[in-house]
Amino acid sequence: MADTTEQTEQRECRTIHAGGEWLTAASGATREILDPADGCPFAVVAEGDEKDADLAVAAARAAFDEGDWPRTPAVERAALLRRVADLLIRDRERLGLLESRDAGKTLEEGRVDIDCVADAFRYFAGLVAAEAPGRVVDAGSSDVHSVVVHEPIGVCALITPWNYPLLQASWKIAPALAAGNTFVVKPSEITPLTTIALIDLLAEAGLPAGVANIVTGPGHTVGARLAEHPDVDLVSFTGGLVSGVKVAQAAAPTVKKVALELGGKNPNVVFADACATPEGFDTAVDQALNAAFIHSGQVCSAGSRLIVEESVRDRFVEELARRAGKIRLGRGTESGVECGPLVSEQQRAKTEEYVASALAEGAVLRSGGRRPDPAPERPESGYFYEPTVLDRCHREMRVVREEVFGPVLTVETFRTEDEAVALANDTEYGLAGGVWTSDAGRARRVAGRLRHGTVWINDFHPYLPQAEWGGFGKSGVGRELGPAGLAEYRESKHVYQNLAPQPVRWFAG
Repeated sequence: MADTTEQTEQRECRTIHAGGEWLTAASGATREILDPADGCPFAVVAEGDEKDADLAVAAARAAFDEGDWPRTPAVERAALLRRVADLLIRDRERLGLLESRDAGKTLEEGRVDIDCVADAFRYFAGLVAAEAPGRVVDAGSSDVHSVVVHEPIGVCALITPWNYPLLQASWKIAPALAAGNTFVVKPSEITPLTTIALIDLLAEAGLPAGVANIVTGPGHTVGARLAEHPDVDLVSFTGGLVSGVKVAQAAAPTVKKVALELGGKNPNVVFADACATPEGFDTAVDQALNAAFIHSGQVCSAGSRLIVEESVRDRFVEELARRAGKIRLGRGTESGVECGPLVSEQQRAKTEEYVASALAEGAVLRSGGRRPDPAPERPESGYFYEPTVLDRCHREMRVVREEVFGPVLTVETFRTEDEAVALANDTEYGLAGGVWTSDAGRARRVAGRLRHGTVWINDFHPYLPQAEWGGFGKSGVGRELGPAGLAEYRESKHVYQNLAPQPVRWFAG
């Protein structure tokens, strides 16, 4: 049986797991984990450094080179992943609550995250279990058997972000394990608790010691060491652009495989025909709110740029701002709360700075733009910020160009389809985007012209484990989810067998 929350907190800061053992940091350092709803500490974890990273990598290396997991049949690996999914659902309430307190999201969002994590484990279990043992290559001779087989890549360093702690970890851990790899995961130092809990569930499911390892600690020490470590074969990083560039640079001297997901500045394009009926108008407004403000906008795929056709702009923005002002802010565990706090005081200060710069550059504030008044469900010490709508924005504004990662929605307008596409593509990022129209032909045309890794038509935010997730431009390289997500954690080997070998007689002798 997995630990209860109380048992996990009583581990005496043993939150580093290497070779099957829970350990304190080699330095003895610790970090308090704060509840963003009130700024108060509610857990303490080990603050690892390079020495702890080295220890975890050594354990993963030994488990890969000398252990049984890489050679375990795919059907057995799949069975373990399914057991993990069952354990996640068993502990859904506990883990959802932990995710809510750690990341500040609502309890319902935390529960949905756990469901999605279980779905990811089940998907990769089914994918690897159903695969053929190899791809036969026609060598043009009955005397030759030629096949391409897939093998695990080795030791994987998995560096995950703070906004969706367990979900983003599962997008890396599930395919890594399905492929037969061992790994070291470094969760965000701000929100590590559910990833720590997952390591317990993996052990409970029967994963051999040393296959799954975790080091809690900051990116500039633990993350940097994992990225450069010569015994790491792959590094997968989800986070900000600046940190992602550093990861790629650190990995380059050892020519290890690198997968990067670096965020986005995602357009949500609304054509007037989508708003031609009351139902269509209400749906488009509702989805624009969902795109921008779910999890307080702390989502890499957030639809933070509303690009709306000029003929409906005034009516659309007026209703959008009215409804944004009614979003109920508070502690995620409180009944009726629709939006929680930002994850940290630093993140709120960053959001405030972006809003101030936008107003100085000429944006018009339609709603929000300040810290809310304190309330019983919303302590003054919490990191709350009102959902903010900024109208009359243009591409020269920082708030339009750069990723805010807060509850801020900018509004731009267009008159023609070509102008809408040009605005949507005018970004260094290319992660995701949305298109709203009742014209099926236009929907296909615009979606085809958008340079973004995911395009939603008349929807925003859903993802499918079977699909691929990734972006263009500075949104990163590599893919997660789907068959491509599994391929990231594999290497191909060509096995050529000559059944009737003959001398070639090319050389004298």
